[in-house]
Amino acid sequence: MCGRFSQSQTREDYLSYLADEAERNIPYDPEPIARYNVAPGTRVLLLSERDEKLHVDPVHWGYAPAWWDKTPLINARVETAATSRMFKPLWQHGRAIVFADGWFEWKKDGEKKQPYFIHRADGKPIFMAAIGSTPFERGDDAEGFLIVTTAADKGLIDIHDRRPLVLSPEAARTWMRQDIGGTILEDLVVQGAVAADKFAWYQVTRAVGNVRKQGSDLINPI
Repeated sequence: MCGRFSQSQTREDYLSYLADEAERNIPYDPEPIARYNVAPGTRVLLLSERDEKLHVDPVHWGYAPAWWDKTPLINARVETAATSRMFKPLWQHGRAIVFADGWFEWKKDGEKKQPYFIHRADGKPIFMAAIGSTPFERGDDAEGFLIVTTAADKGLIDIHDRRPLVLSPEAARTWMRQDIGGTILEDLVVQGAVAADKFAWYQVTRAVGNVRKQGSDLINPI
């Protein structure tokens, strides 16, 4: 699953992997985002395509349609999202990308849980597939978005049995296109996914469990 991640670099650090400036409708911002502990229930910079250009909008992380009377969901399984009653409309019309440095996962260590930070071994940003309720630019907390997850494999399964669906930059760009669907998307989530052996992970401070903590030390190895 994915319940916490880091989004700390500048917008340009992430966007430069996806599209040149002519393909974006995003103001230049040289300031680092500096969110080292992004949690559900907060607004997150979400990348999507409108009118064939990329846009960034602050969108609520969590999804609960009007008929849902339980806690908002934060993840959607890739295996069922395209066909489920709840997620099918989002899969068809609300595909987006969450850019990040990496994500946190907790593993039981005796009586406590030890957090790990998982990132690309080559240091490049990660692009997590997301689906959400459009229009993303409306700016309220109605519904929101979810991060798409897939089954963990290889060494990652030692940390958790689920992980975010992380796409290559090329696949991430295609994922956001609004003129594709069906088998193209089915093939994309398989062929465009970043393989488990491209990731590395290490233990980090348990302070990351406190959502008020936001310092860069949260992603330092211990």
